Amino acid sequence: RAAEWQLDQPAWSGRLRITAKGSTAFIKLEDKTSGELFAQAPVEQFPGIAVEGVTDSSRYFVLRIEDGNGRRAFIGVGFVDRGDAFDFNVALQDHFKWVRQQSELARQAQDLEQGPKLDLGFKEGQTIKLNIANMKKKEGGTGNTRPRPAGPGGLSLLPPPPGGKSGSGERPAPLSTPAQLPGTPITDPLLSWPQPTAAPAADVWGDFAKASG
Repeated sequence: RAAEWQLDQPAWSGRLRITAKGSTAFIKLEDKTSGELFAQAPVEQFPGIAVEGVTDSSRYFVLRIEDGNGRRAFIGVGFVDRGDAFDFNVALQDHFKWVRQQSELARQAQDLEQGPKLDLGFKEGQTIKLNIANMKKKEGGTGNTRPRPAGPGGLSLLPPPPGGKSGSGERPAPLSTPAQLPGTPITDPLLSWPQPTAAPAADVWGDFAKASG
């Protein structure tokens, strides 16, 4: 409990930094002016025995410091600002989250190396069959398509539509016809069209404008 500590008279005051080397985080207590190291606590897992929170405050923690010669001691540290204590927790959580991700990636890579490798090569004597459409006709072979009739000037004419009737002596019109001026008779019998017949003298329907009713 932090209430049992002499909070009004701390034994030491300075700054705290967190560094990392590999998977181990180091909590370093340094002089805030000169940067001289006062103590450090290596943390190999979090939460763990190296860093523990107290039961009556979120701003105070117990650290297990080491001097590098095998000697260890437990000390209590506290932050004046609650936001600094929050950042202290988040920094440790982020580091060990990264450690877990690296460990998971290394395990997956090892499983892929040890697993059976997929062999996509052809075995001896193995063949495959390809079925490609529209490749059955050989070059130079006779097909069932009929050539289209060639019109004047080498132009191809379209065949008559299916189901249509063609009378005897009729020929398909060319794609392009010469222009015909009004009043000029057409002398070419191939290009002559039947002239419209004159309208009957009497209109069997009558004049709609004069109809009664």
